[in-house]
Amino acid sequence: MRIAVCDDDLREREQFEKALQGWDPTRSAEKFISGAALLREAKKQPPFDIVFLDIYMPGENGIDIAKELRKISPETEIVFVTTSREHAVDAFSLYALHYLVKPVTTEGVIEAFRRLTESRSAQRERITLTAGSDRHTIFLDQICLLESDNHTVNVSLSDGRRLKVRMTFGELEKEMNENFLKINRGIVVNMDYIMQMGTETCVLRDGIRLPIATRHSTAIRAKYDDYVFERLYRQKGF
Repeated sequence: MRIAVCDDDLREREQFEKALQGWDPTRSAEKFISGAALLREAKKQPPFDIVFLDIYMPGENGIDIAKELRKISPETEIVFVTTSREHAVDAFSLYALHYLVKPVTTEGVIEAFRRLTESRSAQRERITLTAGSDRHTIFLDQICLLESDNHTVNVSLSDGRRLKVRMTFGELEKEMNENFLKINRGIVVNMDYIMQMGTETCVLRDGIRLPIATRHSTAIRAKYDDYVFERLYRQKGF
C-alpha cells in the first residue's frame, strides 16, 4: 500500500508518522513538503492508495492540489489535514475520504483507513470524459445531469462544474448506470439529485427545473418511485 503525507511542517509530518505507526508499526508514509512534489510522484505507478494532504502550505492551496491529484490519479483517496474546518465543504465536494484536524492522532488514522476499506468495498464507478483539450476522470455519482447540445453533451457535476463533452448523447447515456433516468429527449438525470418529481416537471436539488416528456410521464414517474422505494428498502437493511 502506498501512503503519502504532504505537509510543509516537519513536526506535523513526524506527528503523522507517529500516529500512523500507532495504528500499524509496519506502515510508513512517503513524505512531501509541497503539493508540486506530491503531484510529480503521483504520476508514477502504482498510484498512491491514500494521501493525507495539508490544506494550508506556503504558496499552495491544498484544495487546488487535490483537484490536480484527482486528474492524475482518480483512484487515490484523499484525507485533508488542517488546523480548522473552514474548507470542509470544499473538501467534501471533491469526495474527500475524511477530514482531520491537527494534531493527527492514531484514532484519526484508524478512522481514515476504516473509510478507505469501506470505499473500496463500494467500488464507485468511474468514467473518463474529454472536454476540450482536457480529460476528466469522475465518479458516476458525481454526475447530476446530462443534456444534449447539438453534437456535444453538457454534463453537470455535483461540485458545480459543467463539462461540454464531444460525443453523442446516446453514447454517453449508455455509460450511465441504473441510477440515471431519461425524462425527455436529450435529458438524463441522476435520480439521487432529484428533489421533486411531478407530472410535467422534474426539479433537481439545485433548483433546476426540467421538462418531462408528456407521453411517457406515467412510466417515468413509476420508474422514479420504484427507485426511491428500493433505496429506502436498502437503507432499512431489509
